[in-house]
Amino acid sequence: MNELAPVFTAVIPVFLIIAIGVVLRRINWLTEEADESLIKITVNVLTPCLILDSILGNKALKELGNVFVPPVVGFGCVALGMTIAYLIAPLAGLKDPRTRRTFALCAGLQNYGYVPIPLVDALFDPQTRGVLLVHNVGVDAAMWVLGLALLAGATGGKAWKHLINAPVIAIIVGLLINFFHIYEFLPKFLLQTFRVLGQCVIPIGVLIVGATAADQMRGMQVRSGGRVMLFACIVRLALIPVVFLVVARVLPCSDELKRVLVVQAAMPAGMFPIVMARHYGGDSNTAVRIVLATSVVSFLTIPFVIRAGLAFVLEGR
Repeated sequence: MNELAPVFTAVIPVFLIIAIGVVLRRINWLTEEADESLIKITVNVLTPCLILDSILGNKALKELGNVFVPPVVGFGCVALGMTIAYLIAPLAGLKDPRTRRTFALCAGLQNYGYVPIPLVDALFDPQTRGVLLVHNVGVDAAMWVLGLALLAGATGGKAWKHLINAPVIAIIVGLLINFFHIYEFLPKFLLQTFRVLGQCVIPIGVLIVGATAADQMRGMQVRSGGRVMLFACIVRLALIPVVFLVVARVLPCSDELKRVLVVQAAMPAGMFPIVMARHYGGDSNTAVRIVLATSVVSFLTIPFVIRAGLAFVLEGR
């Protein structure tokens, strides 16, 4: 990948769909009342289908290293990101424990789902998408276990219950079916159904992201949080990417996982921590500023980070 054009071509549709989601919310075609139903369908039906379509027959996931290593790496990288963000937070003027912890969670946790999946699809082979989804199990665990502990000191039991969900079950079942070649006996119409439904995840999910962004922008005073937004971009889009890329370079793992780490390094802050901040004792205004600032700036930085990251991580291959 010697040119930026392919990366820009992959990035632009994602942000265009987000912008459409913003417009649909503003004109009230995609209402807040519809969000709950769409999210339930996306999480419990469409995402498991995408996972099964990505895993079944995936040769890369027949290697045990691509099954067990990616979740551990995902968990560890988020832990590193949150630590870096927590240490930098006072420089952003966030000395109050509540806002500092919120900064650490939001700036330390990347968008690991609806933005990176279409980028991986556009830039790499289907095997890489499967490794990304397995990697995301570890990121999800870090969000609920470390994130809740960081925000409110939640107990392990309260955090771990969130990890028993339809996507995780689909990953476990899919890996077992793939490893034992059971998918070879499944009817083709069933596999095609997984594929068709799975293809709906990204457009619906990214539209919801845009609609959520529109909700967050209402009444937010950007000027009052300029310092926080600046340091959030420095941490999320500069410091943490360097750490991720170094990990990807030195880690003895598959090329698929290295590509996943490069894409994850380029991502803005994830949006779900805004919900966590609201419900578990964080500061939602700080969370909104971090997410919006990093999302806007990342439109320009993602192509450069991915291009430079791939050259650095996969140098000589």
